[in-house]
Amino acid sequence: MQFKVPQFLEIEDKIFGPFTFSQFAYLAGGAGLCFVLFKLLGFLLGFIPMLAVAGLSAALTFYRPNDKPLMNMLEAGLKYVIQDKLYIWKRKKLKKHAQKVATENITQGGATTPRLTSSRLRDLAWSLDVLDLQKEEK
Repeated sequence: MQFKVPQFLEIEDKIFGPFTFSQFAYLAGGAGLCFVLFKLLGFLLGFIPMLAVAGLSAALTFYRPNDKPLMNMLEAGLKYVIQDKLYIWKRKKLKKHAQKVATENITQGGATTPRLTSSRLRDLAWSLDVLDLQKEEK
């Protein structure tokens, strides 16, 4: 049995001529708000607010940064401004403080554990490799 798999799911359907439903809603809403501003404030006082509303409406309709709708970017910016932020600060240790902490960690109950330096670690790794080879030979 073969089924048809839908293709191009990210593409919205053009409902109103060359516009999708959301693009048409942005244009119609912007035009309606401009009309309300014109009736309330008149042309001289309402020119700048009408220009701002028309610009926002046109940007929401036609501007697609990174091939995504501008509304997604505005939504992400609003969430960033509103949400609580978590600031993490790591304190840089001073040399004296770091040495003091290291010596406190090494001494436990009066007995000191030997420090593991890079040369000591290399010697231990080499001796383990040699011991393993001797076991395989026998």
